Order: sequence, then C-alpha cells, then structure tokens
Amino acid sequence: MKLGWRHVLIGVLAAAAMTSQAAPLEQSLVPLTRPASDQTALTAASQPAVRPMPRPIAPQVTAAAIRPSDVPLRPLMRPKWLEQEVLFKKRKLRKSSVCGDIAIQGKPVGRVGSKSSACGVKDAVQITSVSGVVLSRPSTMDCGTAIALNKWVDKTVKPTFKRRGPVIELQVAAHYACRTRNNRKGARISEHGKGRAIDISGFKMADGEVVTVLNGWRKNPSQKQLKKIWRGACGPFGTVLGPNSDRYHRDHFHLDTARYRSGPYCR
Repeated sequence: MKLGWRHVLIGVLAAAAMTSQAAPLEQSLVPLTRPASDQTALTAASQPAVRPMPRPIAPQVTAAAIRPSDVPLRPLMRPKWLEQEVLFKKRKLRKSSVCGDIAIQGKPVGRVGSKSSACGVKDAVQITSVSGVVLSRPSTMDCGTAIALNKWVDKTVKPTFKRRGPVIELQVAAHYACRTRNNRKGARISEHGKGRAIDISGFKMADGEVVTVLNGWRKNPSQKQLKKIWRGACGPFGTVLGPNSDRYHRDHFHLDTARYRSGPYCR
C-alpha cells in the first residue's frame, strides 16, 4: 500500500511533537531566566567588599607602646629641692605682703599724720608691687586703694599688654601728698592727701618699651590699649581721670577710691 506524500508529512510532524514533549527542560533551546538572588550574588562577587577604614592610632597609644617598661605611667614627683624653693618663695612673699593679700607687696607704715587736720592716713601701707608688677617707686596709701590697684592691674592692665608686654612696671607720678586738688590755691584737699589716690603716667614692658599716657593717648596701637585700661579702672576705683578730663591730667591717670552715691566718676 503506497502512502501519499501528505501521509508521510503528517507522520514526521507527529514524531517531532512527541520528541519535543519528552525532552527535559534543561535541554530546551530557550535560555532560562536566572533568579534575582543569583544575579545579586554575581554582582556582589564581582565587586570588592566595602569595609570601614581603621581608626587612626592616637599619639598617646603610640607613646605608651614605645615607652620603656621601667618608666611609670604617673608623672614623676617634684624634686624636694624644687618644693623647698617654691615654699621658701611663697613664705617670703607672704612675709612681705600687706592688706591680707600675697599679691600686694610692701610694708605697713601705720598712721601718717600732717600739719593739716584734713590730711593723713590712719593705717597706711607702702606698696612696692601688685600682682607681680613693680611700682616705679614705693607708694603710700591705705589698704582700700592698694586692693583696688591690685585688682585693676590683675584684671585689666596685664591682660591688655599681654601680647605687647608683659608689663613689668607701673610708672608712678604721685601717691600720698597733703595738697589741694590739682594744687590749686583754695581748692578742697585732694584724695592724695587722704592716702586714697595714685597717679600712673606710664607702663614699662619686659623689653624696655615704655607706653606713656602723654604720648600714647592720641595714637594707635597705644591709644586703644590705654583707653581700655582707663575704662577698666572705672569700678575698682571711684574716680578715674585721664587726658579727656582736663589739662591737669593730660599726661597721667588719676585713680582714687572716693565713693559717690551716683556711682564711679570716670572722665
């Protein structure tokens, strides 16, 4: 029995269909889609891992690592001779201090009298230095004025001249003297005559430079510094007069501890 070409073609197609159904999935000609997790793993594997940078080693750790084993961690104790020297210096300063403050150096004078009953100081002291700054000459005053002077030098004068200085000396133009205000005839007795005033005309630095009120008040950088010092005196002292007050004070600062109900008088 002869089969026609149509019957042969149908047989071939049927056989091919049966073979395609029987073939396993992995042998299929169409590529399978990779799972998302496999793609992520492949990408992560192809890139280097990002790790945090190590923290830099502190200098203290390095120093401790190279420290000899026989060196203690605690600071060495101060040598005995140095302790004795410091104690001796403090003892000496305390012995020569007045007004109950080791920073105020001088000696007690006691009562200072005068021919005029309007002048005099009950418990006077003679000051040689305040807060480590020497006075150009020993100056007589009462303790209230000495304490105000020490505070002014410590809180205002020294910090103001810190970069330019340090300041080592106050140039004293006047201290205790039984006289009238500005030496005018018939005027009231000055606070100088009561031991409550001191006049400062200049400031000497460690390198020898002298900043004077007369020459520095009108030009910088001294002008700025001197005005700061003048303002700083207003408070510790009850009266502060400078070059802007009148012609009598063009070359110095007048500082006194007279007190007023209206507060400090600063000009």
